[in-house]
Amino acid sequence: MKPVRPENAGIWHLYKQGGITPAVTSLFNPGSAQHMAYIRSMMKEQRKQSLYEIGLEEMEAVVFDLETTGFSPYNGDEIISIGAIAVVGEKVLESETFYTPVNPKRRIPEVVAELTGITDEEAAQGQELLPALSDFMDFINRRILLAHGSGHDKHFLNAALWKTSKTSLNHRLLDTMMIAKWLNPHSRSLSLDALLEYYDIACVNRHHALADSRMTAKLWSRQLNEILARGVYTLGDLYSRLSVYG
Repeated sequence: MKPVRPENAGIWHLYKQGGITPAVTSLFNPGSAQHMAYIRSMMKEQRKQSLYEIGLEEMEAVVFDLETTGFSPYNGDEIISIGAIAVVGEKVLESETFYTPVNPKRRIPEVVAELTGITDEEAAQGQELLPALSDFMDFINRRILLAHGSGHDKHFLNAALWKTSKTSLNHRLLDTMMIAKWLNPHSRSLSLDALLEYYDIACVNRHHALADSRMTAKLWSRQLNEILARGVYTLGDLYSRLSVYG
């Protein structure tokens, strides 16, 4: 059963969804409590799923990317945008996307502004972190997550989830960089730029969260054909092949 969205949740629903923390928070900040309960409920539901037998050809997934002010969420760096696109097997669902700028509540370093094109003024108009995460989790729902070089994104996402909702990411996650390492162990570079060139995928609007998600989704589509050609058909089989690189 899909969790109740924040706008539909009363205090009893908050307790049933997320436990005592959001229920108590609702006494002081109802809006935040509702988003918190929704996120915590999504994580609880995700823990119930066993997805290892799912076939890769029909696997529903969300490819995502975060832009951030730097490299460490524990040293004051923050998320400044979230982008994502849905895929089913090798098919990229161009009509099913997610994007939001996020207000980092701090200045964006000049080098990051130049790289991403996100200015302090644009970021200041972005969503607060908690509702942005709530909307993102609603978009993901129970689908598998895909990212390129996922360590950075997972690190920031987990820090943000803990800071806002005292929970952690429970979704299964695939990393197209690790897949590339398995498929092409002798590659000189596993960067997204290098792999886009290798697979002849046009590089457009690099370092924009949605654009990077879209290009990574196309990369996954190409990789999936190679994965299937090697006789790997399920998520569990793929994880077992990648475990040696984990």
